[in-house]
Amino acid sequence: MAVTDEAIESLKSMIISGRLRPGDRLPREADLATSLGLSRNSLREAVRALSLMRILDVRQGDGTYVSSLAPESLLEALTFVVEFHHDDSVLDLLEVRRILEPAATSRAAARMTDDQFEELGELLARADDRSPVEDLVDVDTEFHRRIAAGSGNPMLASMIESVAGPTHRARVWRGLTQHGALTRTLAEHQAILDALRRRDPELAAISATVHIAGVEEWLRSSLEAGAES
Repeated sequence: MAVTDEAIESLKSMIISGRLRPGDRLPREADLATSLGLSRNSLREAVRALSLMRILDVRQGDGTYVSSLAPESLLEALTFVVEFHHDDSVLDLLEVRRILEPAATSRAAARMTDDQFEELGELLARADDRSPVEDLVDVDTEFHRRIAAGSGNPMLASMIESVAGPTHRARVWRGLTQHGALTRTLAEHQAILDALRRRDPELAAISATVHIAGVEEWLRSSLEAGAES
């Protein structure tokens, strides 16, 4: 299990056991890290992940609190953190994306206009590896949506959107927990755009396949690690 996942598991156990209740303020970072046997960095990443999922509420200058959610909602959100690693349906959806999106990207290389390529470049410029991971995933989602639409096949674009949406949280989770994932994603986006600008359908399809296969391989490894733990 990744270090960040271990930190999340520790916080999850504290909340479920009642040691931390909705509305409670977390102990000081240094004290909490020591009591849980974690590094402050891994604890900080865990807090960031759980605040993104609205389980924790980080109040600038005040501290971090457990969100005052209804118990069933809180447990449902907490369950996702661990259980999605064991959810083969997300892996199945990523496999479908890997089949459909290269075809759409190949078609887009021949059908999108130069102005549309420039707009894609402007979109990618809105995020870098210092951006919050959720912002980068939003750019990723819009980038792929525009390319699918640019394929000129509304049915294909609709199918891609229907399978891409449910993988959003997995992509956010990868960005939070896999070292170098954000930098790699940015480079892969640029490779796709470069292939589109060259109007090279084959290269565009290959670049899209590499990009989506990276997320799929990460999730497959996470599933295998979870099964072994």
